[in-house]
Amino acid sequence: MSSNKFAYHLLALAVVAVWGVTFVCTKTLLGAGMDPAGIFAVRFTLAYVGIWVLCLTGKEKVRIFSDSLKDELMFLFLGVTGGSFYFLTENTALAYAQASNVAFLVCVAPVFTAIFTLIGRRFPEGRFVDGLEDVKVGFPLVGGTVLALVGMAMVLFDGSSLELSLKGDLLSIGAALCWALYSMFMGQMTKDYGALMATRKVFFYGLLTIIPFLSGSADSFSLSILGQPVVYLNLLFLGLIASLACFVAWNVAMSKLGNVTSTNYVYLNPVFTLITAAIILGERMTPVSMIGSVAILGGVVLAGQRQRG
Repeated sequence: MSSNKFAYHLLALAVVAVWGVTFVCTKTLLGAGMDPAGIFAVRFTLAYVGIWVLCLTGKEKVRIFSDSLKDELMFLFLGVTGGSFYFLTENTALAYAQASNVAFLVCVAPVFTAIFTLIGRRFPEGRFVDGLEDVKVGFPLVGGTVLALVGMAMVLFDGSSLELSLKGDLLSIGAALCWALYSMFMGQMTKDYGALMATRKVFFYGLLTIIPFLSGSADSFSLSILGQPVVYLNLLFLGLIASLACFVAWNVAMSKLGNVTSTNYVYLNPVFTLITAAIILGERMTPVSMIGSVAILGGVVLAGQRQRG
């Protein structure tokens, strides 16, 4: 690990630590009466307002549109995969399964990212293909991926601590696929447009594409629900810290480290979720879960040492 990138590795780790806690926050909001689409809408609205404040108070000139229709459509794609569809599938999964269960399934995103990247690098050269991290299939990548997946399975199938739900499982895997697709191209867009503008566009298109799913979300916006301290405090954390601050930080880290390297940190998500869920939700961390978490940590370290092409 080069010293000039060490800070970006720490940044990615800090973001993943925060995101690991968000599963528990969302589970708490679902229990308070909010629905998956409503949680996302409030969360991203707070983040979108916040990022406009940052843009307007910054020194750079604020741009509304990107350089081309192709780039604008790419931002729409990123707003769906990293915004509306990702959080809709993840939040809905949390309604059917425990937070730790969902976290471990979503953390297969790095596997999908590596596979998609290897496939994408085979396409003719172009701006987005060139922006993909150049990786080589070797023992570090394969071994680290397998070790992390084994650790994930140890927790996922530890029946004494987790309740499996087929619907929740499939939705969680769908969220992982969305995040892998987002990770494919967000790094390049951040390099081209800067973290603030790129993230602002993702927030906008995420909010735009969630509108069709808000028809049954009226109760989520009622004062009786939003006025509860446990609700508005969790929403403020999700909107301003986990979305606004962390999305900007993550996009910077991804543009510096590469889409595969940065996404490998997602393996650590469930470790932080398990700890938080055990403290707040009472989800037990069994010895098997603890061993599985250690395996995931080892897999992340090993995969991070993979050979480059």
